[in-house]
Amino acid sequence: MSEPLTGIGVSPGLIAGPVARMAGPPALTGSSVLNVSEALSAVAFQLRSRAVGEAAEILEAQIMMVEDPQLLEEAERLTADGLDAARALDRAFSAHEKAMLELGGYFAERAADLEDLRNRAVAAALGQPMPGLPEPGHPYVLVADDLSPADTATLDSSVLAIVTQRGGPTSHTAILARARGIPAVVACPTAEVLADGELVAVDGSLGSVRQGVTEGEVTEIRDAFLATRARLLASRGPGRTADGHAVPLMSNIGSAADPVGEEGVGLFRTEFLFLDRRTAPSLEEQEAAYAAVFSRGGKVVVRTLDAGTDKPLPFLGLAEEENPALGIRGLRVDRVLPQVLDTQLDAIVRAAAAHPSAEVWVMAPMVTTWQEAAAFASRARERGVTRAGVMIEVPAAALMARELLEHVDFLSIGTNDLSQYTFAADRQHARLADLLDPWQPALLRLVGACARAGLEAGKPVGVCGEAAGDPRLAPVLVGLGVTSLSMSATSVPAVRESLAGVTLDQCRAAADGVLSDQLLVPQPADLLGPDAAGR
Repeated sequence: MSEPLTGIGVSPGLIAGPVARMAGPPALTGSSVLNVSEALSAVAFQLRSRAVGEAAEILEAQIMMVEDPQLLEEAERLTADGLDAARALDRAFSAHEKAMLELGGYFAERAADLEDLRNRAVAAALGQPMPGLPEPGHPYVLVADDLSPADTATLDSSVLAIVTQRGGPTSHTAILARARGIPAVVACPTAEVLADGELVAVDGSLGSVRQGVTEGEVTEIRDAFLATRARLLASRGPGRTADGHAVPLMSNIGSAADPVGEEGVGLFRTEFLFLDRRTAPSLEEQEAAYAAVFSRGGKVVVRTLDAGTDKPLPFLGLAEEENPALGIRGLRVDRVLPQVLDTQLDAIVRAAAAHPSAEVWVMAPMVTTWQEAAAFASRARERGVTRAGVMIEVPAAALMARELLEHVDFLSIGTNDLSQYTFAADRQHARLADLLDPWQPALLRLVGACARAGLEAGKPVGVCGEAAGDPRLAPVLVGLGVTSLSMSATSVPAVRESLAGVTLDQCRAAADGVLSDQLLVPQPADLLGPDAAGR
């Protein structure tokens, strides 16, 4: 038997089925049937029709890109010079893509999206079907070089698993696969050998793809997968270890439309309110949006606007930067536009006052010093916030966790950005994906340092990055001292079951093992003992 193909497992589960590969980009043949403006409008219309639920925030960013007036102006200039619409769009998008790649960071991530938008616009101009998922007429394992946000937004129950050659643990493919409970393996360059119709078994926990699977194995693996899913979906109750140590398991959401678990919201991303618009949302608009979430009651941890030159919003008016991921972003926007934070805090407080059944906490992103933390907490409390905290996303903040906790009520560790800044590795660079693996001991040592600081201060320290939703890693995080975990709602049942099968002492032993182990991704049986392996 040949060795399995390996990548990075980003959404857990073992499933098997036939491969169906994504088609390549449209061929630039024939004449255009739509002009530049019509083709771009067709793409924007298609994206808007899919911008719901967890995909809304990602697709709204794509819509802004396809409606960029500079892009339209450049493409129309090329048509005036004699090119037809499809070729003008191809050239205009390519120029923008090259410029964004050169900027690096977040812009390089968006360059991959431009490639997809170019393919869609060219196809629309030529009167061809826009690129999309294959439709083999039966359940399948989707294999692609990479998936665009528009592709991931259309994933349905016929997609058994996802395997991509590019991507990383925090790519949009990984995030949406986890949100939908689809097993996924990314950064698997050897997936190019997989052929249409070939039977494979995909393990999204271990990051492996096994070829040569038989029909009998497919049936056996699928039956086991469905039985496990049914059991997990039926499970209820709070998060706790086998010996009763409570670990609240909360949900990450981007709007009121997203599902929420039993123990509340650990990360309420507010960017959806600010995307795809030329002016900032008013106090009243924001209050209504926050109230829609708070009306459910329970705990809600709100993250203030996480944008800037790395995630540009037109109304901010920020100049382009050579290193946007290291520039004005998150709380740093307050240095140039303080009214944005003031309005947001006022809207949150007003919405919370109207819904007293909600326990509203507020935290700021991209905080690096205790002075920034103290200033934010003071300002938030002055405006009526009862629990003010900050996110730990850079090593400087993690190393000063004790000092930060002298001024704030809680910490929330964003492992996605913390990995990127700790390892100086772009989150979207497929060849560096192993550096962003949440099992990296250096990352976990920073998490442990924050958790110890919280224990000493008697204040909660949670994790809201994608690492929190890994059922194998969750016991390790608890062993490090993390007090709560927040993840996509679909990840909660598996994490709940994982924690229920181990004691707090086993969690601590697992944490010690990971911090001292040379293996990049230790297996649960190695860390938690033989009982864990059989679960």
